[in-house]
Amino acid sequence: MENWTTVCTTDDLTPNTGLCALVEDTQVAIFYCHRQDKLYGLSNFDPIGKANVMSRGIIGSLSGEPYVASPLYKQHFHLETGVCLEDPEHQLTTYNVRQVEGNIQVSNVPNHQTH
Repeated sequence: MENWTTVCTTDDLTPNTGLCALVEDTQVAIFYCHRQDKLYGLSNFDPIGKANVMSRGIIGSLSGEPYVASPLYKQHFHLETGVCLEDPEHQLTTYNVRQVEGNIQVSNVPNHQTH
């Protein structure tokens, strides 16, 4: 059953940057893409660099698709699917994120599991 965890408020978001939240003992990187007015949730664990750092990555787009670049080795992970552009065998777990009455909430049920 899906439950939602409130992790911060909209005032805590900085456009086009990430933040890290703890959701049921799992670190989730949350990204707010201001231009699209969209929220994304991914595992904070970089499977290539083997560290919880994805929330510190730089977001942007490649060929019109939203990506975050790992701050360690610069691989690009798709913000919607979690798939690594350079090495598709690596994928981050994705999470639904929503805004409800000024609160940012993350689903406790992952969309795509890390490979």
